[in-house]
Amino acid sequence: MEGYLHLSNGITYKGEFPTKLKEVNIIGEIVFFTGMTGYQEVLTDPSYKDQIIVFTYPLIGNYGINKEDFESKKPHVAGVIVYEANKEAYHYQAEYSLFEYLEKWNIPLLTHVDTRDIVKNIRVSGSMPAVLSMNKEISSDSFVLNQDVKVAKVSEMNFHSYGEGKYHIVLVDFGKKESMLTALVERGCKVTVVPFNTSYSNIKTLQPDGILLSNGPGDPKELVSILPTIKALIQSYPTLGICLGHQLAALSLGAHTTKLSFGHRGANHPVMDKTNNKLIMSSQNHSYVVTEDSLHNTGCLVRFYNLHDQSVEGLSHSIYPLQTVQFHPEANPGPAEGCYIFDEFVENVKANNGRVFAYA
Repeated sequence: MEGYLHLSNGITYKGEFPTKLKEVNIIGEIVFFTGMTGYQEVLTDPSYKDQIIVFTYPLIGNYGINKEDFESKKPHVAGVIVYEANKEAYHYQAEYSLFEYLEKWNIPLLTHVDTRDIVKNIRVSGSMPAVLSMNKEISSDSFVLNQDVKVAKVSEMNFHSYGEGKYHIVLVDFGKKESMLTALVERGCKVTVVPFNTSYSNIKTLQPDGILLSNGPGDPKELVSILPTIKALIQSYPTLGICLGHQLAALSLGAHTTKLSFGHRGANHPVMDKTNNKLIMSSQNHSYVVTEDSLHNTGCLVRFYNLHDQSVEGLSHSIYPLQTVQFHPEANPGPAEGCYIFDEFVENVKANNGRVFAYA
C-alpha cells in the first residue's frame, strides 16, 4: 500500500505501508535515531511519546521483539520510518516480528523511503511536525501538533514499590524507563515510583533516602508548576536527575533550557567526565539542553560535556548532594560505560545515612 511522509517544510516522501492498518493520518514531531540496534527499547521508551522515528540504519527488525527488553508496557512512538524492515525475526528470544508488534498496536510503519535524505533534511531544517498519510497531498493545517503535556500521558498515576533493599529511593516518574528502576533494585535499593506531580509533603511521608528524577518526553518548561517541589527535594535528599530530570533540576535552581535543532538520539555520543577525566560513549534521547551561560549563581557545576557540540551533559552542585546527567546511564539501548553514575548515587545515599537536610 502506498504511503507518504509529509514534512511541514513542504517536502514529501513516497514509500510503502507494509502492515495492515486502519486509515493512516498520523501527526508527530519527526526525529531520527542513529543506533544500529535497540529499536525495541526506542519504541517503548516514553520519552519518544508522539514522535515519528526515522531509524538511520538501513535494515531494522532482524532480531524481532522479545519479552525482556521492553522499557514500558506499550510503544509510545506515533510512527516508524525505515529504509527496509525485516518481516521475519531471527533470534531465539523473539516473540514477535517488528511487523507483528507494530501492527498489534496500530502504529504505522513506512518503508522503502530514502532515510538518508530525510535525515539530511532534518539536520538542515531541524525537527519539525510531520504527517504519515495514505494521501499524496494534505492541507497545511494538518501539521498542528497536540499541545497536551506529554508527561501527564506517560507518568504512573499511583504509587508502586519494587525491591526489598535497605535504601529507599523515591523515583519521580516523568516517563521512566524500566531499566532505571532495575538498575537501582540491583544495587540493593527499594524503589517507590510516584506520579510526576506528587507533592513534597507526600514524598516526605515515604521517608526516602534518596530521589531519582526520571527521564520523560516534551519541553521541561511545560512543568514549571512542579519546579518548587523539585527544588525542595534537591535541598532535602541526595538526588539524581536523568535526561528530563536533569533539565528540571537545573530549571528549579534558576537555570534555563533551550531546544536543539534536531536533538541527540543514538547510542554513540561521546561525553567527557571532568571529575574522572575520562571519555565515555553514551546513549541519548532528548531535544532540550541546559544552557551553560544560565548556570551562574545557581550553584550548579558542569561535570559532563558532549564532545560533538560542547553542550552540557551533566551537573553537580556546590552545596546540595545533587547529580544530573543528560545521557542515559542505564544504557538500554547503548553502551554501559555510564552505569557508574548509579553506583555513585547509591554511595551518596549511603553516606547520607537517612538524614533530611535543612538547606531550604
